[in-house]
Amino acid sequence: MKVGIGVVAAVARHPAVTAMEIATLARCYPGRVVPGIGHGLAFWTDQMGLTAKSPLTALEERVTAVRELLAGATVDRTGAQFTFAGIALAHPPREEVPILTGVLGPKSLRLSGRVADGTVMSVLSGAKYLEWALGHIRTGMAEGGRSTHLTPTFALFNCAPAGARASVRTPLAHYLAAVGPHCPLLKPYGYQDALAELMPGGAEQIERDLPGEWVDELAVAGDPDQVTERIHALLEAGATSVVLSPADRTTAATALELAAKAFG
Repeated sequence: MKVGIGVVAAVARHPAVTAMEIATLARCYPGRVVPGIGHGLAFWTDQMGLTAKSPLTALEERVTAVRELLAGATVDRTGAQFTFAGIALAHPPREEVPILTGVLGPKSLRLSGRVADGTVMSVLSGAKYLEWALGHIRTGMAEGGRSTHLTPTFALFNCAPAGARASVRTPLAHYLAAVGPHCPLLKPYGYQDALAELMPGGAEQIERDLPGEWVDELAVAGDPDQVTERIHALLEAGATSVVLSPADRTTAATALELAAKAFG
């Protein structure tokens, strides 16, 4: 069973530290670890005084160095963000580990296609966003001479004979309030102006007034047939796997069983 660690911020650790951590996990659990690296939330990196002058450069330097170190190379160079003075891993993994990114915007997606083995698609990544994002990723893949790219896609989820769509409105509203109307995730849908009008009332107003269409586009929720249809839509749009993130932990096991039976 593959296990993704999510996404670590490019500037929060030196690439050598991240490479050691990944190597330890990969040696303990060969072939199972799927690490991801992203820009990090600007609010958090600002709090730590770690804001990169060029987020794209920092991400590229980190992904490149982590891959080299995991492959057993000695890295000796000074970049714009990180310095390496003859660094090598004493215990590199015994097999290749895929390096994914977690990014959203056009320039970052293109970079991911060029230097990474995949992109972790965030919650709210509906089918239209996936198609849009993969256009930018494929441009980068062509630049980097790459032919494959993983796109595990997270989705807010609930599955029940009734009430499942209503149950995801609260977490969906909180995500929308957090990302705001200018988030690239929403660009392919044209939701920016409508969300901007709801923002003054915060997550409560968004939850109360968000259209049902948004639930259908941005989450995987409904009865078993509806959930199956949504998962298929994401896979057809380019997701290499769909990571279901239960909206209600009290019913998560039942919801996952229902979805598995319907999809299987």
